Amino acid sequence: MGKIILRLDRMMADRKISLNELSEKVGVTNVNLSKMKTGKISAIRFSTLEAICDTLNCQPGDILEYDPNAESTEE
Repeated sequence: MGKIILRLDRMMADRKISLNELSEKVGVTNVNLSKMKTGKISAIRFSTLEAICDTLNCQPGDILEYDPNAESTEE
């Protein structure tokens, strides 16, 4: 089974937005966004994803990527 890869760090760099600024605009703590940036989460609320996409002016597919060849760490 493949793995979902988070590309939030890439989108933030492309948009030149800091973790603190994104946190303020989205209404999610720095800690939670940092975990998302590093891929250390197992779920994301649609409302959070919508707020991030709205702030970064992007699509969910710009942030989430499926790699069928990567091994998932979940069992």
